[in-house]
Amino acid sequence: MDDLIKKFKISPKTHFSVKDHDPEFTGKLTTNEAAELLKELSAEMSNLQEKMYAQNKHSLLIIFQGMDAAGKDSAIKTTMSGLNPQGCQVYSFKQPSQEELDHDFIWRHYKALPERGRIGIHNRSHYENVLVCKVHPEYSFNEGFKAAESMRADFWKERYESIRNFEKHISINGTVIIKFFLNISKKEQKKRFLERIDQPNKNWKFSSADIDERTLWDDYMRVYEEAINATSKEHAPWYIIPADKKWFTRITISKIIIDTFKSMQLQLPELSDIEKLKLEDCRNRLFNEQ
Repeated sequence: MDDLIKKFKISPKTHFSVKDHDPEFTGKLTTNEAAELLKELSAEMSNLQEKMYAQNKHSLLIIFQGMDAAGKDSAIKTTMSGLNPQGCQVYSFKQPSQEELDHDFIWRHYKALPERGRIGIHNRSHYENVLVCKVHPEYSFNEGFKAAESMRADFWKERYESIRNFEKHISINGTVIIKFFLNISKKEQKKRFLERIDQPNKNWKFSSADIDERTLWDDYMRVYEEAINATSKEHAPWYIIPADKKWFTRITISKIIIDTFKSMQLQLPELSDIEKLKLEDCRNRLFNEQ
C-alpha cells in the first residue's frame, strides 16, 4: 500500500493528467480482503485520532472533490465510521448564501476549519470556485463580476494564488491538509446514475441537472487538471483516488489518513511529576472513602 500511496500523490514537481490515472485500479488487492482490511484500518485510525485529540497540537483538514456520483458521501460515511464524533466535523458546501457572497470566496471555508485536536471534513470546498465556476463563469456574477470577459487567465491565476496562500497560512498555524480527488470514469458515473433512477430508495440522490453537467465532462476534467497542478504542494498535497471500485477507494483513503496521522508524531500528553503525585493522592482518597 505504501507504494500505491506514492503512486496517487501529486507532488509539486509532478504534472497531473486525468488520462494517466486509471479509475478502475485496485492493485493486487481483492474484494475478499477488503472488509477485514478496512476494519483494521478503521481501528488504527480511531486510536490515532484519540492521540491527536489529546495532544491538541494539530488539526486535520480533509477535502473531498469529485464529479457527481464519485462516492464522496459514502467514502466519508464509511472511512470515518470508527472515529469519535466529538473530534470530527463534516461540512457539505452547497450554493453560497447572500451573506457568504458578500465576503471573499474563501471566507465561508475559513469559518468551517477544524480547531486544534479535531478533524474537519469538507465535502466539496473552496475549490468549487475554480472548478464549477470556471466551467460556468456566470456563477461568479453573484460575487459582483459583471461579465465573463472580466474572468481572463489572470483572474483564475489569482484565485489559485489565493488558495495556495490560504492553505499555506493554515498549514503554518497547525492544520495538516490532505485533498482527495475521487477519480470516477464516465462509464461508472453512467452506471451509478442509472441505479439512482431505477432504485426508488436512491431517487432522492439524483437531479436532472446532473445530466446537464455530464455533457461538460471534458471541461470538468480540464479544470480539475489545472486546479490540481496549480495547488498541489507538500504541505497540501492532492491524491488522485481511483473511484470506480468503492471498496478500494475507502481502503486507499483510510491508509492515506493513517499515514498522515503518523507523520504528525502524535503522542498522548506526558504528565509532570507534580500531576503524577496528584493522581496518586486521588487514588488514595478514593480507596479511603467511607
